[in-house]
Amino acid sequence: MTHPTSNSIDSLGLIAGNGVYPFAMVKAARAAGVRRIVAAAFEGETNPDLAREVDEIEWMRVGQLGRMIKTFASRGIGHAVMAGQIAPSNLFSLRPDLKAFLVLARLKERNAETIFGAIGDELAKAGVELLLATTFMDEHLAGSGVFAGPRLARKEEGDVHFGFKIAKDVSRLDIGQTVVVKGGTVLAVEGFDGTNATIRRGGELGKGGSVVVKVSKPNQDFRFDVPVIGPATLETAAEAHIRVIAVEAGRTLVMERERVREMAAQHQITLFGFDPEKF
Repeated sequence: MTHPTSNSIDSLGLIAGNGVYPFAMVKAARAAGVRRIVAAAFEGETNPDLAREVDEIEWMRVGQLGRMIKTFASRGIGHAVMAGQIAPSNLFSLRPDLKAFLVLARLKERNAETIFGAIGDELAKAGVELLLATTFMDEHLAGSGVFAGPRLARKEEGDVHFGFKIAKDVSRLDIGQTVVVKGGTVLAVEGFDGTNATIRRGGELGKGGSVVVKVSKPNQDFRFDVPVIGPATLETAAEAHIRVIAVEAGRTLVMERERVREMAAQHQITLFGFDPEKF
């Protein structure tokens, strides 16, 4: 992945969703030399504490695309990055402004890829380049092999390989990017309910010892859709008695890495990064 150099970006627009990801992005951007950060924050999604970490923050409803573009363009922001998700329930209750309505009306298919791709195009028209969501975040990317928890058993390695194949096929159909498997059987496939709900369903059916595999989509646009795991993922996995969480090395962000390692050791959950080119 090609990221801008720290010297090339002085001001950054932050499209801030929920969770800790926006905070990690701010910290990483500051460390890379970004001096000014303007955040577009969403009511009911973005943590209000983010206001203390950025230079300016503009609050808006999910769906106010015109206001978001104006927030950046009026402040001379030339680069923006998305960090954090928007809850599916809020996407269903979306109240688009005129700009968003016109963008949605032009789409033949409405999914995350087409919607956010169109948003990226509208930002570009206003002179704002949408960067990869992993920009500045290299130290948060999952490495190869076991990076937390105990070693993999041979049967678990087999389930990782099996789950990877299934997850890639499912993601290719734009259904979801996470599966839960055990003993060569698919227990749960991610849908609109998201990763944590999938882990719960699979864990309940597996009754302990199941393997979670999370992948990126083929030709995934990493500007707005990057796989992420963090403490909430580990907490859910522990409650569901999951044994392994396998993710793509170099393509998955691990939030609060040290806490994640501690939780993996405490609950004896293996975190494994695999090279998709070798699977």
